[in-house]
Amino acid sequence: MLEVIVQNRQEAVEAEKLGADRVELVSAIQEGGLTPSFGTLKQVLGSVSIPVQVMIRPHSYDFHYTAEDMEVVREDVQAVLDLGGNGIVFGALNRDYTVNEQALTDIINMAIGLDITFHRAFDEADSQEKAYRTLAKYKLDVKRILTSGGENDCVHGKEQLGRLVRLSKQLEGPAIMPGGGLSSENIRNVHQTVGAHEYHFGKAVRINRSFRSGFDQEIIQQVKGTMETGK
Repeated sequence: MLEVIVQNRQEAVEAEKLGADRVELVSAIQEGGLTPSFGTLKQVLGSVSIPVQVMIRPHSYDFHYTAEDMEVVREDVQAVLDLGGNGIVFGALNRDYTVNEQALTDIINMAIGLDITFHRAFDEADSQEKAYRTLAKYKLDVKRILTSGGENDCVHGKEQLGRLVRLSKQLEGPAIMPGGGLSSENIRNVHQTVGAHEYHFGKAVRINRSFRSGFDQEIIQQVKGTMETGK
């Protein structure tokens, strides 16, 4: 499965047309991705038929959220639900860099059937194995974990990603979705080591590798071909 980052309706429609299986909708990509506006959210959810995972991130300072931050988070999740969406991208850590289970359960309790991607806050966890085992308890709602294996990119984190994929199979928990630095040039090497079933791409599938530009159809087809055949 190929997931790509989009920032607006035009990009989401284009991504679906070019064969993306799912999109992650964000704003402020230069800050790593924040919660999109209500207007953008409404436009995108009403324009595509593929799944839309909406980034829920109130600020880019860190992944530690105050009670006030969580009030904003809950309001944003409710907006997604009110517009007919059910997919969100969220992650929160305690001050000791363990998974913030209270923040997670607060969101899970808002609606039955939420589809949650726990994002790259996971890469800052004190122990990825421990964090995975914690998230596995919520596998009915936390469907996948976006991670680069704790490294700056998936190439350097591929061995750890492979270990996490094996752990996910052992525990039958959330899927591991490699993301961070993936490109048409390295996806084959990463995929052969990691063996995941879904991958997350950003600017590497864009024209001139820029979020200012649209998608590069040829590169997307290359990526999809590699993912499907491993070649």
